[in-house]
Amino acid sequence: MKARIAVLAGDGIGPEVLAPAQACLAAIGARFGHAFEFLPCLFGGAAIDACGEPLPADTLATCLASDAVLLGAIGGPRWGGSEPRQRPEAGLLALRRELAVYANLRPVQLHPALRAASTLRPEVLDGVDLMFVRELTGGIYFGAKQRSATAASDLCSYSVPEIERIVRRAAALARARRARLTSIDKANVLETSRLWREVTTRIVQQEFPDVALEHLLVDAAAMHLIRRPSDFDVLVTENLFGDILTDEASMLAGSLGLLPSASLGEGRRGLYEPIHGSAPDLAGRDLANPVGAILSAALLLRHSLGLEAEARALEAAVEGALTAGVRTADIAAPGAPCLGTAAAGAAVLSNLTRRG
Repeated sequence: MKARIAVLAGDGIGPEVLAPAQACLAAIGARFGHAFEFLPCLFGGAAIDACGEPLPADTLATCLASDAVLLGAIGGPRWGGSEPRQRPEAGLLALRRELAVYANLRPVQLHPALRAASTLRPEVLDGVDLMFVRELTGGIYFGAKQRSATAASDLCSYSVPEIERIVRRAAALARARRARLTSIDKANVLETSRLWREVTTRIVQQEFPDVALEHLLVDAAAMHLIRRPSDFDVLVTENLFGDILTDEASMLAGSLGLLPSASLGEGRRGLYEPIHGSAPDLAGRDLANPVGAILSAALLLRHSLGLEAEARALEAAVEGALTAGVRTADIAAPGAPCLGTAAAGAAVLSNLTRRG
């Protein structure tokens, strides 16, 4: 297979975690006989510094012409000016919109070797294997915004078609897993959530009668993610709630640095990135965990390129490295030795090539 992959390293630790992820993709290509062309692009704060905008036209054109987009991280305090359109996050929202990737998949699993990395009791973590499906191109992040010297507002809106398509995606995933879907909203106070709940109920009852549906208010969901996480299978929710809850759920796995994500639309092209931010305090110090970025590369292989065996091989390389004791600072026991970003990535790469 030949594939073009746009590589948006971004800011902060983005370039550091993306380097081993790209190296692992190149090794997969060599092992399985694929030709992956990597296309580096400026994005986020780095693009603002170079050309004055977070999503340059040539970067967008490259992404639209690629089979998949691999992203590191964007943002940082140095780009926190008063003009919202010139912030790195504006580029990310625009990229999601232009790529039409409305469904953000965030799997959360606890690796057996990392039980001690979580702050929760081991018995609470038994059986944790859940999938968040976050609506990504609607809601308050994309609504009209106003600000004056004395007030500000952000509009949250959802249409029926927007809710229908994300619920269908989530219900189909649930059907292929344990056939349990939890929809998260705030229907006791928000009209958007009342519509969300009505549409979700209709879609699941009419089109997925074999899937068990549970509704939870977002505050209750936040509590139960910590109280009974193994009870969840697939969780679907709107943009803001999904952003917050998936960061909370990362603590089930032990660290924000472990979790990948895939942002998908109707076609095969997707946007793949670890769920963590740019962590400017860690940038340039070889301290970041590359596992989330590497596992995002595995999702790229699976969802955009249709290479299931290759995705499993990369995931197995990560699993083997963690089982063998590879630890970065965020998941190491207090006082225990740990590896830097580059060395941890090299350990995964070595495991991948050795298995080949």
